[in-house]
Order: sequence, then structure tokens, then C-alpha cells
Amino acid sequence: MLQVLACGAVVFPGLFFAFRKILPCVFKHWSDADVVLVSERLVSSIHAVMATTVGVIVVSSCRESVINDRHWLATYFIIWYGGPYMTYDIFAMYLSHYHRFRVKGHEDYKRHSLKTVNSFVQREFLLVLHHIALLTILLPVTLFCRSDHGDFFVGCLFLTELSTPFVSLGKIFIQLSLQECWLHKANGGMVLLTFLLFRIAVFPYMYWVYGRHYGIPLYSVPFHLPLSTNLGNLCILAPQVYWFVLLCRKGYRLYRRSRMPDSPPASTVTDNSKDD
Repeated sequence: MLQVLACGAVVFPGLFFAFRKILPCVFKHWSDADVVLVSERLVSSIHAVMATTVGVIVVSSCRESVINDRHWLATYFIIWYGGPYMTYDIFAMYLSHYHRFRVKGHEDYKRHSLKTVNSFVQREFLLVLHHIALLTILLPVTLFCRSDHGDFFVGCLFLTELSTPFVSLGKIFIQLSLQECWLHKANGGMVLLTFLLFRIAVFPYMYWVYGRHYGIPLYSVPFHLPLSTNLGNLCILAPQVYWFVLLCRKGYRLYRRSRMPDSPPASTVTDNSKDD
């Protein structure tokens, strides 16, 4: 019973529902779109903190032999929290999309329909594809195709979530009208730094660690790995690079705007959508 209650299929929707009930009592002027957006971001941050913590535990426990060392969290966190969270998050992102356009008065958003779902998928295609690929490809590969090897690298993938709380915090600062606060600007720098280190640089780092384990140079590691492994890593890395470029471009625009006299308040150094 406790395992069922602790499962992500219960925890994440439960937290989302709780935040949707609590936030309107605290911020009475917020619209439904505001409440859903912040609720989604808060749950996303909680999952990210959990995943990062698990990643630190797994990586630190498996660093002696990055191929053969095992840690039970590398598998059970995916089963109990990783898969359920990705499923929940697609639904939460849709709700955020729906309420955002409903508040703006769009005729098609008076009620849920296939048209609103289709509009969500079209606008957030890369994110939806990313989530579905993680659920249908990466998750089964991680659970069933590793032959009980490589928990260290699974832990490294958990660490990619470290940037998510900073991205979410940027949105929350905007919601609280704290765009000009120094904390918001510092948070923007942390978004770029953590995204670069833990969503992009972590991949060459994993290749380097793998090469060190087998005593081969970094440039030879891709030829030592199966083609499917290289393609899988590339498919995960490519959208991260794309989103990082968007973050840098937006950060540069905001920097230029802040240097102009009588410029409007900067929004945030985060992407328009969310990362996983």
C-alpha cells in the first residue's frame, strides 16, 4: 500500500492538484492559467530535485567501476517515478496550454476537444516528441537492454534534470513580477550554466569516462560503442543543443534590451516552453 501511495502516478498528479487548490487561496488575483502554470512548474521542480538527488547517489556509488557497479535506485526510480512523471507531464503541459489560450478568449478553447489537443501537439511538438521518445524508447532500453550494466551512466542522465528548477524558478519570478530583482538575473545565469554543464557537456563526459574505463582515447569511444548507442545519445543531445541555443539567443536579446534607456522590464532567460 505504501509503495502504491509513493508511486509517481499518485505523487505527481496529487501534488499538481494540491497546488491548484492552494495557490488561488494565496494569490487571489491569479487566473486559472497562472495557477496551472505555476503548479506545473512546482511539480516539475520537485521531480527534478528528486531525479538529481538520485543521480548524485547513483553516480557516487558506481564510480569505482562505471560499467559493472550497480545501485537499485537506477532502476526503481525509473519504474516508480520516471515513467509516471513523463506521462503526467504531457497532461500537465496540455492543461497549461489549454488554460493559457482560454484566458486569452480563443473561441476553440471554451472546452476540451481534439482541436485543442491537436493545437497543443503542433505548438509543443518537440517537447511532446521528446517525452514520448523517453517513454517508448529510452525507458524500455534502460530497463531491459542493459544486461545489468551501466548504472553510472543512468545516474548521469538523472543529473540532466538539475537545470529544471532554475528554468521553473525563472517563470515563477515573472509570475510574481520580480523581473528586475537581482535574484531573477542570477537565476538566468544559473539556467545557462546548468543547462550547458548538465544537459550538453555531460554527454562528452560520459564518453570520456567510458574511454577511461577501457583505456581508449575519447575520439575512439564512438567506434567502440554500438551504433544504436551513439544514435540514442545523439537523439537525446540534439534537442538539448537546440534549446540551449534558444536560451542564449533570448538571454542576449534581454541583455541588449536592459542596456537600452527606458527599456521595458526583461522577461526571463528561459525558453518559452519547458524542458523535461
